[in-house]
Parts: sequence; C-alpha cells; structure tokens
Amino acid sequence: MTWASWTTTGVFAGRGGVCTDEAGVLTGDLTVHTTWSSPEAQVAVQYSGGSDWFTVTGSPVRCESEEFSRLLHQSVVDAVRADGAATVPQDLPVDTYRVPRAPAP
Repeated sequence: MTWASWTTTGVFAGRGGVCTDEAGVLTGDLTVHTTWSSPEAQVAVQYSGGSDWFTVTGSPVRCESEEFSRLLHQSVVDAVRADGAATVPQDLPVDTYRVPRAPAP
C-alpha cells in the first residue's frame, strides 16, 4: 500500500475559518493534516496543540498520486489562510493532476 502524509502547523484562520463536518467552522491557530492512501486523500484540521481532529468539509477527495496529494494539502492550507470558509477543493485544474517530473540527467 502506498501512502504519504502532510502536516502544516501554525495556520491562522480568520473570520471565515475552515468548515468541518463535526464542529462547524473553526478559526484561530490551526494545524492542517492530509493523509494520502491511493486513490484518495483525507484532510483534517485541529486547533494547534489540541487533541481532537475534525474532517474538513469535502474530504475525502479522489487523489491519484502522492505529488497531487501534496498540492492538494497546500491548496487547503492556502484556502484556510485566505479567510473565506475554506473547504477541500473539488475542482482543481486538470493540469494539477499531472505534476511534471524533473527531466532525466
């Protein structure tokens, strides 16, 4: 089984916060965590230093590669910081799925 995970701490969510399935909207100092296990990614959030994790609305999402899961994670972090009721994006551009690899030497 192939998997990867990404965690970003110290993500400040302002007034719009991040929408969760279990707790509604969370604001303040948060930690965002994405776990990828092909073919999907799960995204969760918690108050930094807290113990409870909450599912970000829109999670899980189909995710075909580890590279895409990293981009997905960063897009959620950016959305939380943007102050506008963040959720897991369901409509990333198709080109995002095809992350270019470095050319062989």
